[in-house]
Amino acid sequence: MTPEASSLYQEACTLEYQREFTQAVAKVLEAIKLSPDDAMLYTKLAGLYTDMDDYDKAIEAYAKVIELRPNDAFVYISLGSIYETQGKYTEALGAYENALKIFPEYKYNYLNIANVQYQMKEYKSAIENYNLFLNTYSQHWEARKSLAQAYLADNNPEKAAEEYENLYVNNNNHFDDYANYGIALFEINNYEKSVEFLEKAVEKDSSNLTAKVCLALAYQNLDKNDLALAQFNDIFKQNPNLHSLRFDYGNLLADMGNNTMAVSEYQKYSQFYPNDARVYKNLGLVYQRQKDYKNAIANYEKAISIDTKDVNIKKELAACYHLEKDYVNALKYYDEVLVEEPDNVDIKINKAIALHALERYEEAIALYNSILEVKDSEIVQHNLTDAIIAQAKLDLQKQNYSNATDLFIKAISRGTSDSSAYFGLAQAYRACKINDKATEYYEKAISMSPDNTKYSEEFAEFIAEINSNTSVETTSSTGEIQPVIITLDDGVKEETKADTAINEKNKDLIAEGDENYKKKSYDEAIQNYKDALAINPSDEVTLLKIGNVYKLKNDDANAIEFYKKAIFVKPEYADGWFNLGLVYANQKDVANSKQCFEKAIGIDSEYAYAYYALGIAYETEKNKEEAIKNYELFLKYNKDQSAVSAVEDRIKSLKK
Repeated sequence: MTPEASSLYQEACTLEYQREFTQAVAKVLEAIKLSPDDAMLYTKLAGLYTDMDDYDKAIEAYAKVIELRPNDAFVYISLGSIYETQGKYTEALGAYENALKIFPEYKYNYLNIANVQYQMKEYKSAIENYNLFLNTYSQHWEARKSLAQAYLADNNPEKAAEEYENLYVNNNNHFDDYANYGIALFEINNYEKSVEFLEKAVEKDSSNLTAKVCLALAYQNLDKNDLALAQFNDIFKQNPNLHSLRFDYGNLLADMGNNTMAVSEYQKYSQFYPNDARVYKNLGLVYQRQKDYKNAIANYEKAISIDTKDVNIKKELAACYHLEKDYVNALKYYDEVLVEEPDNVDIKINKAIALHALERYEEAIALYNSILEVKDSEIVQHNLTDAIIAQAKLDLQKQNYSNATDLFIKAISRGTSDSSAYFGLAQAYRACKINDKATEYYEKAISMSPDNTKYSEEFAEFIAEINSNTSVETTSSTGEIQPVIITLDDGVKEETKADTAINEKNKDLIAEGDENYKKKSYDEAIQNYKDALAINPSDEVTLLKIGNVYKLKNDDANAIEFYKKAIFVKPEYADGWFNLGLVYANQKDVANSKQCFEKAIGIDSEYAYAYYALGIAYETEKNKEEAIKNYELFLKYNKDQSAVSAVEDRIKSLKK
């Protein structure tokens, strides 16, 4: 650079300092005329143009610098920065990568490259370069924040949550990305902790819909339904067109027992997402719960037309068709389920019952027998006997006396108490002229059902025939025994002649379970209760008893399962909610236990021991005021005087 050019350069620097950029540019251009090959002058010119936001001229000046000084990495970095400012990310990345080739030791350039790759949505490459940068500058919090965002954008919420945790713990005073941290925690199903940060995010920015949506869904997953409902209502007030959320909103309403609104929300969702099988499946479940089987079937059929491989939908369809007594369609879906689950005994039982109801007795008998080879069941044994009798009557009508005789004898040998089997056998023997046997079984049928005039009238006719040595044509029984329906849910049983016996069997099984419970033979008690449930699956008391036994066995998972079944069958079952709360309390899950005890109190405001349990929960949380309040409510409603003294002592201790 000539002395004159150097003087002009110095003047330009002074003008730059005074922010007189236009005059400074003029001085540099004069200097370039004197020293046209001096890279420093072009570098200064490019910097001035950049300060003036005249990026095209700045790029042109840097191009001249590169021509004069091609191995200057920082020129490429400056050029990349301009491109990045212009949003020309491909050109910016090229410039930064050129700088990296020239000067790989300059680690800060990894941050430049990562930032551009993030803008280009090349998240994996951005993550790699952020990590290369942080290997050297581990405390660079902005870079770590950008890395966390890149992980989240790359659908790697686990890593994102790790980075946000690092930021929150080590840079707490400057941490403000509550929304993304909460979203990352939500994505990894850490709902309890995600709520903590999402609540802060929403408090900080009430317009952040993404944070609000995640917060609503987190509340929902934590069964904090009232909080979830409030959040959903706020979201839809803010954006009523957020239709993608209406499916989850419908689920919440269904869980809260608001079936009418749930149906409405599912229907709104289906208008915008007509090919989502889940919405039709859930509509089916709501209608099925309301015993509106026709609408349930219509929606299940729609769901299965979209998702042909969902076995659970087929099970529900079979159950609904069965309850509607459309046994042909029920059989169709039972068969499809058995293709996928060939060892599903419950489905086989229901298929056999459908065959039975369609008077396809031989197929039903074969299936009942195959079921009994793998699982003994009083219901199946009973239905098998009924099917044998029904087939025998059919053979009797067709004058197939040999087969009818064999089947009636088989039913009788199985211990049937159905007098029609003895009467039918008498008719078969009579038709075959085996009069002594016919007489024997007429008499047995009459002794079993002395009020059945048909038996006595036909027997008298038979005796007269023998005595007069004349033959009269017998009339066969046309009464058919309907199968007892074992439904897949809590549907109503078909009325049958065997209902009374089955109900008595149900009571006997429960009584036997109670005895085993008292003797602490818990496994036997559980089996008794489960056998009773096979007869009456909707008995919330028996479900509760099974939960109680599992609780005594310290099997919390099964206890929770059966308590939840009890309150599903009967949502207003206070004892079910209370016992479920006890298991959660045993697991140190204070939040869920409190929710259950409060639910029990909401059903029965005088449920003394729910107040006592709540008092313990609040005492665990060191909330003395609420603990005392609930202990005092326990004393108000308590009828167990033995507990009064201990609770009074607790209250005195807390008030110190």
